[in-house]
Amino acid sequence: MTPLAPHLTAFLRDRLLRERKASPHTCDAYAYAFQLLLTFAAKLLRVQPSALALEQLDVPVVLAFLEDLETTRGNTARTRNARLAAIRSFVHFVQYRVPSCLEQVLSLLAIPFKKTDERLVDYLTREEMQAVLDAPDPCVRDGLRDRAMLHLAFAAGLRVSELVGTRLDEVVLQPQPSIHVRGKGRRERVLPLWKTTAKALRAWLAVRGNASCPELFLNARGGPLTRDGFEHILAKHVGTASEKVQSLDAKRVSPHVLRHTCAMHTLEATHDIRKVALWLGHAHEQTAEIYVRADPTAKLEAIEAMLPPGLRRGRFRATDKLLASLRPSRKGA
Repeated sequence: MTPLAPHLTAFLRDRLLRERKASPHTCDAYAYAFQLLLTFAAKLLRVQPSALALEQLDVPVVLAFLEDLETTRGNTARTRNARLAAIRSFVHFVQYRVPSCLEQVLSLLAIPFKKTDERLVDYLTREEMQAVLDAPDPCVRDGLRDRAMLHLAFAAGLRVSELVGTRLDEVVLQPQPSIHVRGKGRRERVLPLWKTTAKALRAWLAVRGNASCPELFLNARGGPLTRDGFEHILAKHVGTASEKVQSLDAKRVSPHVLRHTCAMHTLEATHDIRKVALWLGHAHEQTAEIYVRADPTAKLEAIEAMLPPGLRRGRFRATDKLLASLRPSRKGA
């Protein structure tokens, strides 16, 4: 039996960090996927997680784990596929280190991803977004921080990892306000900032203090703000904004919804999907097509540009013997 721990450690520390130079978020996501997998497998096989062998992570165990994600934990098919992607990446890594497990590797790689629904993206209207931006109290330190965060997240269309990871030296306020974003997949971009966003950032920097932490936004202890911390802050201010705009009560506003809102408003203003993809830092323009599907104005323009066919109204008459035989009889009608 081949011990699992050394190969998993080499995958997470060497393969992801040093060779592929994966982002910290990707490394954390993969590590959490294996934390769930090893906990499930250890309980199923009645062994300690550190004592698991590579051969024990076979197809039945992995399929049972994926099933447990959806049934017991209530995860969606997308989350299930994300966990499977982490497993497949590890299996690809193992096949060159342990040739004796090649047959097991091929069996695991044959596990298919589950098809998911192509749902429309959720986003906020201008009135709803403005209510969320106005929710923080600008008379207190945390309110200045929260307002600056919300403005920057919306105006730049940042992922939550990009927002909380933004450093002080990546924000320029003179002469032209801009932000240097270190995006997903090591893709970087520089975005100009609105005057209102720059004003909110200046107000926060005036009270931020000289903390040793390089991150732009700090928590109450003076350390970098976390993803969960921003989600909690956003939920609090959405609750406050819903008192003025009641339509927010029916929406689940996550940090990524702010990114979708930025994309939808950019598409509405420019009518150019290429500019949306460039602004959000997408690797391919096709990724931004989800916003076209959710934008009703694009469909209206297409309808107005087309001439409706001239259809003559009338009752259908069966002229074929087969069609005539399919008509219901009056007795059965």
